Order: sequence, then structure tokens, then C-alpha cells
Amino acid sequence: MGLIVMALYFATKNIGKFREAKLLMTEYGVSLERLDADKVEIQSDSIEEIASYAASDLASKFKVAVVVEDAGLFIRPLKGFPGPYSSYVYKTLGLWGLLKLMNGLDDRRAYFLSAVAYSKPGGFVKVFTGKVEGFITNRPRGHGGFGFDPIFKPMEGDGRTFAEMDPSEKNRLSHRARAFRKLALWLRERKIRC
Repeated sequence: MGLIVMALYFATKNIGKFREAKLLMTEYGVSLERLDADKVEIQSDSIEEIASYAASDLASKFKVAVVVEDAGLFIRPLKGFPGPYSSYVYKTLGLWGLLKLMNGLDDRRAYFLSAVAYSKPGGFVKVFTGKVEGFITNRPRGHGGFGFDPIFKPMEGDGRTFAEMDPSEKNRLSHRARAFRKLALWLRERKIRC
């Protein structure tokens, strides 16, 4: 889609997240670089607050424009659990542990929500969100993606889980891609150079 005119730092230790975001942002002329830095994750029920705080903190520390993404899997019959605690739940319970919590539930509705926070030194922060509705499968399927991708089947898809899709297919539907797309369009509209 043209010459890359912007460079932006994405603070993440998750290589899968970085690759997905880089692929999408390149389409909009934004060069995404990975910032391998520890970010402060405040305790909050809001993924927007978590991402916003971390982005502002890192932009201030490193004196560059920074993007931070926080996401959560919200399972409707579990009243939104694990939500903003998804990473912790994935590390402690894993896919099978979460599926065990859903034993006997006919309602498998869930959604992924992503918050992408853009911050520049000086305290400016703008947050973009993306959401995708779907269902939790009865067992993990696929070997791609990361996190809860093997048990999440997007409603708009063709019946495959995110883990059964290649990155470009996932980027057409995912919560993260929707949030990053909003960021890319916002940067472009304002001709912001990072």
C-alpha cells in the first residue's frame, strides 16, 4: 500500500502478537518495531486502562512513540471470566483447565476484546479497541496462533478456530487486527510520523 513512512514501537514479549500486528500495520505504511521491555500491568477490570497506563509509562521511559496491546477472552456464561485476567488464567489453568470450567454448559458464547494504546512522550495517550464475537469449542483445535486461539471459533468465520487459520486469515477477523487497523487509519488521517 505504498512507502513505509512511519516507525512505531510495539512493546510486547509475545512474538506471535508482534508478527500479526507487524503484518497488518505494514499494509498501512507503518513500520512496527518490537520494543522488548517489561511493562507495568496495573490491576484493573478494564483492558483499556491497563494498556493506556503501560503505553504512557513506556513512552515516558524510552522517549519514543509506543504502542501497547492488552486483550482478554470474555466468556458470557462465566460472567466475562477470565476477561482482563486471561493471560494469568492461561498460564495457570491452560486450555484444558478453562474448558473444564465450562463442562456441562450449553452456552459457549464468548468474545475477544483488544485495547491498543498509542502514547507519545509527554503523556498523550489514545486507545483503540477491537472486538470479535465467537464460541468456545469443546476441545482445542489447530496449531497456529497462541493463547486461547485453539478454543476460540469466531462467529464470522467458516467454523475454524483462530489456531486453524494462518496469520493473514486471522487478521481479517481478529480483535487485535481490528484495534490495530483503527490505529493505523488514525495515524494516516493525521499524517502522524512516529
